[in-house]
Amino acid sequence: MAGIRRSLHFVPGANERMLSRALTTAADALLLDLEDAVTPARKEEARGVVAGWLRDVDFGRQERIVRMNPLATPWGHGDLAEVMATPPDAFLVPKPETLNDLTLIDGELSRLERSHGHPPGKVELVLIAGETPLGALHIPTLTACPRVSGLSWGAEDLATAIGATRNRDEGGAWLPPFEHCRSMALLAAKAAGVHAIDAVYVDFRDTAGLARECQQGATLGFTGKLSIHPSQIDPINEAFTPDPAEVSRARELIEAFDEAQAKGRMAFTFDGAMVDAPHLARAKALVARAEAIAVAQ
Repeated sequence: MAGIRRSLHFVPGANERMLSRALTTAADALLLDLEDAVTPARKEEARGVVAGWLRDVDFGRQERIVRMNPLATPWGHGDLAEVMATPPDAFLVPKPETLNDLTLIDGELSRLERSHGHPPGKVELVLIAGETPLGALHIPTLTACPRVSGLSWGAEDLATAIGATRNRDEGGAWLPPFEHCRSMALLAAKAAGVHAIDAVYVDFRDTAGLARECQQGATLGFTGKLSIHPSQIDPINEAFTPDPAEVSRARELIEAFDEAQAKGRMAFTFDGAMVDAPHLARAKALVARAEAIAVAQ
């Protein structure tokens, strides 16, 4: 799982002002949106604007991800055709329902890569899974597409699709169908070794609620979160960046394992608790992630 995707920030596909602002943020990836943020009457215009951004704008360290329209809409094929002239790092695929949806996109991208002389298979796919009932049922199968490098999920579209009047309870916790999709997205991403990206927190004024959900997501194993407002980016980055004290403790644990293994032991007491192989694996993963973030910044 290469790259760092803590904060993935949506930018409406024809809004120069919002792009300029987003380029100054600490977002790891910019999601150049041709789908929900663009009215049908402006789809083709926005597509041309985004293609121009990819050709002319210096994104610096920020990953360039284009949120395409589904192929089943009148705009999906056109999105791929025009944007691939100067390809993004990845496409964000909304509402995938079956693996066949992704196979079709993969085939179209392969054709366009050959046509434009781009390296084969380099453009990745990040999925917003579970936005329809059928898509929710197929979440574990979607990462079989070799281009998939990240998996998120979508609560707002799913609520509309199933006729739910809300997706959270009075305390802010996800209601059962949505919690199920969140869990399946996390498990499917981990099983495939791709980025596990938590869904949007839509109430961007609720900074405390965002912080709680980010911290919970990081604790569960998500590696990042979608962002819809610039004010969400820094809290997301903070939550999904390992705490320096935890990294220091992980390094100490790794050293303790080295000493224990030299004595033929793989289980021992560390800071008053028994540790064994899973603790070593977690410590190494934490240190590796912290080092990768430091390099990316």
